[in-house]
Amino acid sequence: MPGKKALVRRPGPRLAEGLVTHIERVEVDAALAVEQWEAYARALRENGWETVEVDPADDCPDAVFVEDTVVVHRNVALIARPGAESRRAETAAVEEAVVALGCSVNRIREPGTLDGGDVLKVGDTIYVGRGGRTDAAGVQQLRAAFEPLGARVVAVPVTKVLHLKTAVTALPDGTVVGHVPVVDTPSLFGRFLPVPEESGAHVVLLGGNRLLMAASAPRTAELFASLGHEPVVVDISEFEKLEGCVTCLSVRLRDLYA
Repeated sequence: MPGKKALVRRPGPRLAEGLVTHIERVEVDAALAVEQWEAYARALRENGWETVEVDPADDCPDAVFVEDTVVVHRNVALIARPGAESRRAETAAVEEAVVALGCSVNRIREPGTLDGGDVLKVGDTIYVGRGGRTDAAGVQQLRAAFEPLGARVVAVPVTKVLHLKTAVTALPDGTVVGHVPVVDTPSLFGRFLPVPEESGAHVVLLGGNRLLMAASAPRTAELFASLGHEPVVVDISEFEKLEGCVTCLSVRLRDLYA
């Protein structure tokens, strides 16, 4: 697909202060994190994606996790209202970036909250996690924004991890993949494939059969390769210490060009 773009945002100087909710806090190597982020962005470019760097938000430790700030479906960008108040300043520059790319803009309004990491698109079905960062009002506003565009919005509970996409993502054929111990209700997904490692549940669809995934899930990479996929592996260990994964480090704007 020509013209694929991915929003990314460079790690800021306060990265190590990022929020941690479901895991123990450990020390983050900020210099290594920058190296890993650069390798991540390079992997996107090497697989046909133009990276668009959003202006820094250096006062926001979690700003590198740019996926949480916006959800894009077709040409509509829904600007999130993060569930963590400390993250709400992250959205202004992201809105500027998507407007510059030609998106129409809608916004989650107070009192609703929604993090982009709680939203998984599988074709025209949009799963939204209802949990710690996304509330019922946020789900309602997501539905109002995207159902008129032909989407089917399905709300699912998230209680065991930070975001829905911490627990599940999807393969190119629409099969949802997840690590069963952290998925609340696997039966809510039409086709579900268990994976052996928690970080193996996180894949970015690069195009064709290529899957961007974390180096921390080698057994899952072997499983995907055995099914005919081509894992593209990156080390994101410093971001995993902050509950980050390969999906939340970018916003892929494939729908704009469909």
